[in-house]
Amino acid sequence: MAPTEIEAIYRAESRRVLATLIRLLGGFELAEEALHDAFMAAAERWPRDGLPANPRAWLVSAGRFRAIDRLRRRARFDAVAPELAARIEAEASDAMPETDQTIADDQLRLIFTCCHPSLPGDAQIALTLREVCGLTTEAIAHAFLTRPPTIAQRIVRAKARIREARIPYAVPGPDELAERLAIVLKAIYLVFNEGYSASSGTTLTRADLSAEAIRLGRLLVDLLPDAETEGLLALMLLSDSRRAARTSPEGELVLLADQDRSRWNQGQIAEGRRLVVAALASRRADPYALQAAIAAVHGDAPTAEDTDWGEVVGLYDLLADVAPSPVVALNRAVAIAKRDGPAAGLSLIDALLADGELADYHLAHAARADLCRRLGQVAAARASYQRALALARQEPERRFLERRLSELPPE
Repeated sequence: MAPTEIEAIYRAESRRVLATLIRLLGGFELAEEALHDAFMAAAERWPRDGLPANPRAWLVSAGRFRAIDRLRRRARFDAVAPELAARIEAEASDAMPETDQTIADDQLRLIFTCCHPSLPGDAQIALTLREVCGLTTEAIAHAFLTRPPTIAQRIVRAKARIREARIPYAVPGPDELAERLAIVLKAIYLVFNEGYSASSGTTLTRADLSAEAIRLGRLLVDLLPDAETEGLLALMLLSDSRRAARTSPEGELVLLADQDRSRWNQGQIAEGRRLVVAALASRRADPYALQAAIAAVHGDAPTAEDTDWGEVVGLYDLLADVAPSPVVALNRAVAIAKRDGPAAGLSLIDALLADGELADYHLAHAARADLCRRLGQVAAARASYQRALALARQEPERRFLERRLSELPPE
């Protein structure tokens, strides 16, 4: 078995295995050590013995028993370690074997633990992205537009708070579920977005993260079916339906207007459309449902030219009323450019950039560059492409921007 195969399993399974080890071992630090030990054991044994029938369950079992061994070795320095090792071992011998379902449900438990209301809001999201999504502190810092040491401090303090306050590792009961739902939905959507468009690296998407977020979204719809949960699941399904068409066979970025729509997943589009209808039937202007409705308009158009941009702009108008943000305003400006022409969109984007909140957002500069290019403003387009390129961290996006920059005519 090649090391690359073990690396692929680590990428696909490590966060699920960690979630279960946290439940079994009772804390983040010991679970993280156990995860490392489990994959070290896998790297040693799997090339010799072959891949086990259920790698995920094997890793959980190996991690748990490596943790017991580690605690016993600490006995001379930590009086609590032998007692903890005995408890974990007793629980392991009494417990039923871990199934795929119990391991999968641990992901949802972990998200609710990371998003407990006793933790500061920014720490909740940072901890979720680190522990559920597996992002590095550098990637999270980039998402927060802050420094990695600041993010690392937030994560350390959040873990300490969970330990000291004995925050339960569980999905809350019905009486608490609704009030804690908003931050959990936000966390799951951030996980999905990292899968839909990776914040950095060599690939545009991470299908494992998108699939995990969609699975968690389904669990939430089962727990609490309402406009918010149905809207989020619809949005993720409709967005993910385009994944196969978003890159060329060589891994290059393909814009929405240029995608081969025969490659869109029609099953996901149909399911997402049904959920949108159900979410909007509540007559609550939920932001996820409105974004899903926008995605459904694209899904309904057989070609890019058939897109009903008037409806898209109208939905963005509603979204800007209920959930205003600079990114929503940017997307609305791009839709207006499609409906009314590039000059109309450019004036809106220039006003947004002048406000300063999108100054370091590469997609704002890329959108401005495209509109300037379409208007024949070559010098302005070149400057905006160069600014977008300086800010972009994902290799397929960088290559796309470099191509567009090289295609500009001389001034």
